Amino acid sequence: MVTVHKFVLRTHPVMIEIEFECRRLQARDGESLAATLTAHGIRGFRTTRRGAERGIFCGMGVCQDCLVEVDGRANERACMTIVDRPMVVRRESFARPLAPKSGRPIASGEIETHRPELLIIGAGPGGLSAAVSARRAGCAVTVVDERPHAGGQYFKQLSVHDAAPPDAQHREGARLIETARELGVEFEERVTVWGAFPPNEFGAVVNGRARRYLPRATIIATGAYERGWPVPGWTLPGVMTTGAAQTLWRTARRLPGRRVLIAGNGPLNLQLAAELIGGGAEVLAVVEAAAKPGPAQLPALLAMIAAAPGLVRDGLKYHAKRRSGRARMIYDAVVTGIEKTETGLRASIGKEAFDVDAVCLGYGFEPANELLRALGCTHDFDHERRQLVTRCDADGLTDRAGIYALGDCTGLGGARVAMAQGTLAGLAAAETLGYPIAGVLRELREKALAARARHRRFQQALWQIHAAPGWSAECATPETLICRCEEVSFAAVDAALGEGLESLGAVKRRTRIGMGRCQGRYCAPILDALLAERCGRPRSEFSGMAPRPPAKPVRIGDLVS
Repeated sequence: MVTVHKFVLRTHPVMIEIEFECRRLQARDGESLAATLTAHGIRGFRTTRRGAERGIFCGMGVCQDCLVEVDGRANERACMTIVDRPMVVRRESFARPLAPKSGRPIASGEIETHRPELLIIGAGPGGLSAAVSARRAGCAVTVVDERPHAGGQYFKQLSVHDAAPPDAQHREGARLIETARELGVEFEERVTVWGAFPPNEFGAVVNGRARRYLPRATIIATGAYERGWPVPGWTLPGVMTTGAAQTLWRTARRLPGRRVLIAGNGPLNLQLAAELIGGGAEVLAVVEAAAKPGPAQLPALLAMIAAAPGLVRDGLKYHAKRRSGRARMIYDAVVTGIEKTETGLRASIGKEAFDVDAVCLGYGFEPANELLRALGCTHDFDHERRQLVTRCDADGLTDRAGIYALGDCTGLGGARVAMAQGTLAGLAAAETLGYPIAGVLRELREKALAARARHRRFQQALWQIHAAPGWSAECATPETLICRCEEVSFAAVDAALGEGLESLGAVKRRTRIGMGRCQGRYCAPILDALLAERCGRPRSEFSGMAPRPPAKPVRIGDLVS
């Protein structure tokens, strides 16, 4: 069953003492280990093959840069490790000898197998909405998610309860989770789905044990992760994604730093600025890659107001909060470099430099479509948004029988579109499984269709206002790392391309780009774009890295024990 947090305000949160390399730290019960370390000014969590320090970057378990050792267990992601007891923690170092794994290996026939009627992978807004609608139709629903709490990136819930109350976004998510729980949706948390095998089978690790899912139907709602922005210094501790900084604040009421620079493309950066200012941070500037809106954007703005006036009001409130915090708004500019100083970081925006504790980068998103691609679902490349879009019908059914997909993993549309898609996919899956859709459920479907159309109009207009070029080779120097994990520089990639290599696989074999823990999630789109430019051919469904299991790193010991 899902754990639903009741919002009880306390003057002081419950504290737990942890030990970090002989230093005793006070942690808040329920927060992530990354939040604790960041709050105590600890930025470097591990060292790489070349001895470079790394810290929290994505904040959602994708980049694998925040690895630490917890109670003797190596390679734990600090952003996904919840402080719920006293712990002994130390920095992870490259190639540290691991303790031998004890226990009898299990045979494939002994693997625990679950056979849910409807399996939903992802407990964000879309997945939750799908669970609610399918359950209302009478279908038995199991929702799995890698995080310790349901809600996803948009509805991420407070994990600590102190004097700072939940906001409207928290409360909306809590209501949706509670509705699903009351309807009898089964939630399984801390489930890492690492493999998808046609026609409808999934491999997972749950609490250190292998598990197999064989559902009758599946809805994949795995969301998206933020794009990389390879410029000099983007791998330094203290440089993180906008989403990571927002997770620190929205789940644990921890700031990424006292002095912060936020840069990128899109409205999430402005929301983060407002939230951090409200939390007491000094946000020096919000740097937007798009040009300042002018008269030419008026039709798009009017379309946004007509489609979702409440969201436009939210944007105006964020701007008002930014101005009250005296944070500058800089348009038509990007971060060109970051360097370490004696007191923190120095970020360059053109000819200007900002001395800060943290730099938050949010330059758009990549769909987390690994499972969909592994199942053989057809994708089309959206050249305008520079991303793959899953080919689905109006109800979210892919071209693979019994496989539905929705939300940002299919192509970005935002949380509101995902929620409408979730309702439609949940009802369609339930109907396919034999549950009639009539009466109130038909009305629910009609409302979801209208909401999806309305919010798609809003999103399209929003993209017009935030239109900006993506990353280009001009952003990098020869020493700039393109691949964070394997520390492959732009010069190494450029040399490989200079040898006449024309496929991503060939460059990968030559340089090891994309062979690290994040499995190419940050470097593969960059390399794919470079290859398309150099070789004069368009990007497509088959121009990137082939999807292969494991979709996420898993311990060999967890698979066999």
